[in-house]
Amino acid sequence: MYMRGGTSKGVFFRLQDLPDEARVPGPTRDALLLRIIGSPDPYRKHTDGMGGATSSTSKTVIISKSDRADYDVDYLFGQVAIDKPVIDWSGNCGNLTAAVGAFAVHQGLIDPARVPEDGICTVRIWQSNIGKSIRAHVPMRGGCVQEDGDFILDGVTFPAAEVRIDFLHPADADAALFPTGQTLDTFSVPDEGSFKATFINAGIPTIFVRAEDLGFDGTESQLLINGNDEQLSRLERIRAHGALKMGLIENLEQAQARQHTPKLAWIAAPRDFCASSGAAISQDQIDLNVRAMSMGQLHHAMMGTAAVAIASAVAIPGTLLAELVGGQPPSSICFGHPSGTLRVGALATQVRDQWVIERVSMSRSARVLMEGHVWVP
Repeated sequence: MYMRGGTSKGVFFRLQDLPDEARVPGPTRDALLLRIIGSPDPYRKHTDGMGGATSSTSKTVIISKSDRADYDVDYLFGQVAIDKPVIDWSGNCGNLTAAVGAFAVHQGLIDPARVPEDGICTVRIWQSNIGKSIRAHVPMRGGCVQEDGDFILDGVTFPAAEVRIDFLHPADADAALFPTGQTLDTFSVPDEGSFKATFINAGIPTIFVRAEDLGFDGTESQLLINGNDEQLSRLERIRAHGALKMGLIENLEQAQARQHTPKLAWIAAPRDFCASSGAAISQDQIDLNVRAMSMGQLHHAMMGTAAVAIASAVAIPGTLLAELVGGQPPSSICFGHPSGTLRVGALATQVRDQWVIERVSMSRSARVLMEGHVWVP
């Protein structure tokens, strides 16, 4: 199936439908999926594949019925590089998570006793890349997934049915929520200077810096950033040094093979801006502005996993984001991104002087674009 989930789209497979040798991780699987997407493509167009030549549309998903107790499906995500022969399996795609639930229902991977004729089907997802629990609340009508509705998601052209997503305990289980041990840190980048930052492992490893420290105001558009090779190189250098500070890589060269994580995002106080659709976003609508890089480009909206990181960081006192929002940590916030706005909320608790993110919730939408066969030379 070719599906849209949130502001992303990708090619979805049942594990059992892949060739035998591609049902296990390794070079054969990667080669197959790279060719399906059309990577590596030095022209950066994906003319000879199913990819869309952006970080939001060069994605692959493998779903299997879960053997784990209390889970319906296992969800494995591969972020495909556009011009390099690389698939990054180090993180999740929060946007496509909305489509995972619908795919599972479409493919009969859910116990029929748990699928209502009408109402909400809660799909229990094990996210295999990061070992995390997700719940997708899929609307049903007449025994089928309901795709049409009036829910508007900025970054998606047409309205659709709302799919609520709960990310349970989204912090990285194998790493500290704050990898440096501090909610606010400083790191240096040669020829760029020092940056105050919040490094967080929630949803996806993310580096948050202040927009003003980059010479930005937080209302930057894709056109402004992605059309400037010098700016892109600068932001990638900063991201690589941040990854080193987080302990995700051992040397700067490794950042090239790990483009999906960590994300680099910059934050700023609310400010009016014009969304990519032409809509005027007032500072009164939002609590802060956020822009984030994905696979070397400014994302056209906001990655779902980065939204988890945003909500988590806002909920914990002492982070750059909490300082920016000010006051008592809110139960939810609305932030501005290049395509408009997004509301997200987090529940954080303190356990023996350590912060724990219990849950992050947001709403997305999803639908099937097409299904059938994809031909691989």
